[in-house]
Amino acid sequence: MTTVSVDEDAGRGRKAPGRPRDARAAEAILDAVTALLAEGQSADAISIEAVATRAAVGKATIYRRWPNKEALLIDAVGRMKGPLPVLAGTSVRDDLIMLVASGRNPRMEQYGRVTACLIPEMVKSPEMHAVFQAVIEPRRNVMREVLRRGITSGELRSDLDVELTLLMLVGPTIAQNMLHWNPAVPIEGYAEALVDAVLRGAAGR
Repeated sequence: MTTVSVDEDAGRGRKAPGRPRDARAAEAILDAVTALLAEGQSADAISIEAVATRAAVGKATIYRRWPNKEALLIDAVGRMKGPLPVLAGTSVRDDLIMLVASGRNPRMEQYGRVTACLIPEMVKSPEMHAVFQAVIEPRRNVMREVLRRGITSGELRSDLDVELTLLMLVGPTIAQNMLHWNPAVPIEGYAEALVDAVLRGAAGR
């Protein structure tokens, strides 16, 4: 039985069913990166050749979409987190709860495993640390906007340290997702409990 790659299938002069060829190839490539990371391979060990083999595409197909491995990793890890959340804008508390809860959905379990595999590379490689920062910075910006809005509206203290508050909201979730750091903390009501604990010190008078 002959294995037909995504590229070869598209070259037979017929339209493949379902999504367009380019979209299917891109998804196969990103899925391949995610699978390799989730299996415990380090970012350094993953090669474009290995990704191409797993995705059943040619290396040229990958390089047409991503200039290098770092750019591919950014997209693959970012894709696991899903699209940026859309804020309701009703209150700072409600928006923060929604943002924290979005980091505790089932998709984040796989993201946590992959991130754990990337930690050694992030510690020793400035390039990989930059990759991780590029993935999470857009989400940090969303939470920053909520905190700054709260300062302006008076919901939060005027002297609030935005970056430290951001760390207090995100850090525990990362620890729970990746390490199940404290099994005594229940999943049910986690987002509400964390936000309320932070707001007890951050709320405006």
